[in-house]
Amino acid sequence: MDKKNTKKFRRLIRLINWYPPYLFAGIKVIDYADDFSSFRTRLKLTWYNRNLLGTAYGGSLYSMCDPFFMFILLIQLGEEYIVWDKTANIEFVKPGKGNVYAEFKVSPSQITEVKMAVDRDGKGVFEFPCEVRDGEGKVIAKLQKGIYVRRKEPAKPNA
Repeated sequence: MDKKNTKKFRRLIRLINWYPPYLFAGIKVIDYADDFSSFRTRLKLTWYNRNLLGTAYGGSLYSMCDPFFMFILLIQLGEEYIVWDKTANIEFVKPGKGNVYAEFKVSPSQITEVKMAVDRDGKGVFEFPCEVRDGEGKVIAKLQKGIYVRRKEPAKPNA
């Protein structure tokens, strides 16, 4: 990854913490790898993201997990690939009663597997699991994200 793109992605990560849906949901990126292969987020439980029972609103729990596998693949695969969120499944295990955290990691070997599959098949949907945990490390929710990837078609010359 070149310096220009690194700078652009660092700026994006700083800005995401000010993105109104994240800011007002109490969601923050609290850590990420220098190569953008992993992220860690926190949902701070506040009066405006609690449900009727006083626990973390399920939409906020999902929201804190939504774009990060897509971000990782976009950054790691580069501009030759199109990357979109395709599917998501979340299982709420227990109520989130305080701050909760989620980590998103895609290893270099997983990136290689995605590239090889897309180069071979033209496109694919790749599944990535994630767990949301409370401050004690107990699982609050389990998430499965399906990310669609395909190679960009070469630009056609003007006729």
